[in-house]
Amino acid sequence: MENSHTPGLAGRKEWIALGVLMLPLLLVSMDISILYFAIPFVSQDLEPSATQQLWILDMYGFVLAGLLITMGALGDRIGRRKLVLAGAAVFGAASVAAAYAHSADALIGVRALLGLGGAALMPSTLALIRNLFHDAKQRGRAVTIWTGVMTTGISLGPVVSGLLLEHFWWGSVFLINLPAMVLLLVLVPFLVPESRTDSGAEGGSEGAREGAGDGAREGARDGARDGVREPFDLVSAALSLAALLTVIYGIKEWARHGFASVPALAVVVGLALGYVFVRRQKRLTHPMIDLELLGRRAFGGPVFANVLAMFATVGMAVFLTQYLQSVQGLNPFEAALWSLVPASGVIVAAPTAAILAQRVDRAYVMGGGFVVAAAGFSWLTQIRTDSPLWFCLSAGALYVGGLVAAMTLANELAIGAAPPERAGSAAAVLESGQELGGALGMAVLGSVGAAVYSRDMADALPADVAAALPGGEADAVQETLGGAAAAAARLPAEAADSVLAVARDAFSHGMGLASVGAAVVMVVAALFSFVVLRGTAGRATSRAGKGPEGGDLARAQTGVLE
Repeated sequence: MENSHTPGLAGRKEWIALGVLMLPLLLVSMDISILYFAIPFVSQDLEPSATQQLWILDMYGFVLAGLLITMGALGDRIGRRKLVLAGAAVFGAASVAAAYAHSADALIGVRALLGLGGAALMPSTLALIRNLFHDAKQRGRAVTIWTGVMTTGISLGPVVSGLLLEHFWWGSVFLINLPAMVLLLVLVPFLVPESRTDSGAEGGSEGAREGAGDGAREGARDGARDGVREPFDLVSAALSLAALLTVIYGIKEWARHGFASVPALAVVVGLALGYVFVRRQKRLTHPMIDLELLGRRAFGGPVFANVLAMFATVGMAVFLTQYLQSVQGLNPFEAALWSLVPASGVIVAAPTAAILAQRVDRAYVMGGGFVVAAAGFSWLTQIRTDSPLWFCLSAGALYVGGLVAAMTLANELAIGAAPPERAGSAAAVLESGQELGGALGMAVLGSVGAAVYSRDMADALPADVAAALPGGEADAVQETLGGAAAAAARLPAEAADSVLAVARDAFSHGMGLASVGAAVVMVVAALFSFVVLRGTAGRATSRAGKGPEGGDLARAQTGVLE
């Protein structure tokens, strides 16, 4: 049914609906990291090859990233609530199948299905916030909660995994998803209204954009009258999937094994497919991605800011985890628990940023968050092998707090700038940018750390110890801290201590220089926010809810709520 809804304050029902929608978001983000502790048990049971083990870990993230744009556009078309329910059903069924998988190949296939379900859930939850909360202040609080839940889920994954594995078999890390998905399937139909693009809505929006002055309303009516729903563009869906998968695969392989011809070719092919995808979008009447929206400062700017934020977040996360385990000497579960401490920065920073954004231009608050993050990364450059644990965790809390504050406001600004009828595809573009930024950060910052580590090991490892190492182990010692630890376990005590001391120093040095890179990127992000994004918040609100000349356009002409 069509409803010319007048934006107003959300009530208790909408806030309860938000709480329900956060359940799948928490679990989908947890699934990115929940296998970190379980993989040794999976390896003992299913005996995967080294290649199969990597695919078990990576398949979920690859499919999730590759399908975000397609699922965002599909949700706009068939209904975001409907897509959330379908995604919950797939995610729940795949979780059961993963828990009882009897072979490595079966688990890889089921992880792909989990990625499919996650891709249906993630953009839809953010898009539904756009349609549940029409008041800008309430929407800002809702997006703050969304961002906090997403980042917390990634940190909680290893902790929850470790707790479950203390008492149950490895399949339990998947079965924990099932109760939440069942609850979602039961409650969402009652609490969350359907929202989708009407058959004539996009035509109405086209007409509104083509109209000017007093003719805006007439243009909107003519566009809606002429708007005819086209078949879902499967070619664009395939192009976006192939482009994102190949680019992210190539970048991750570069981060894992260094520069090589196959990852480089994958990135080139992915970029070429992305170019074809963009050219196709320019020719379509109703494209999968609204390039005109992406070109606006109020939307494209926050997307770019989020890419930079995720570049630093994911790029440094690997260093922090390894530092806690291999330099501080914590076991994996202890390291996972201590890694929750930086989340305290989120508890303070995100609400503070939301309050400041009501009084100061959001761009300045975003830039301030990036400055705080730069300070945290600068702090990390001073970490040494003998630094106390609190020193590392305090630096982490500072940069995480600044990053989440900036990302929360970037998400809010981008979603507020998107018209309600394109909320799903807008959320998908935002999240795809985050995935790409994370992959780039892991590759670039990881390569910086690895290069410094290898150079320091070659310079500082005592010649007699290096000569005592077999050829294969000598290479492993100079490549990674993990390789050095494994080789040291097979050496006499004195030689082992020497190898570990040099390796820890080299790793800490590499982490410090990678932190310099992250701090520089944060300064760039801050300058971008201050200079490019200032003044966009008001403009975003105006363009999302008004016609080109300021006339109110009925929301029934841009979307359907049922």
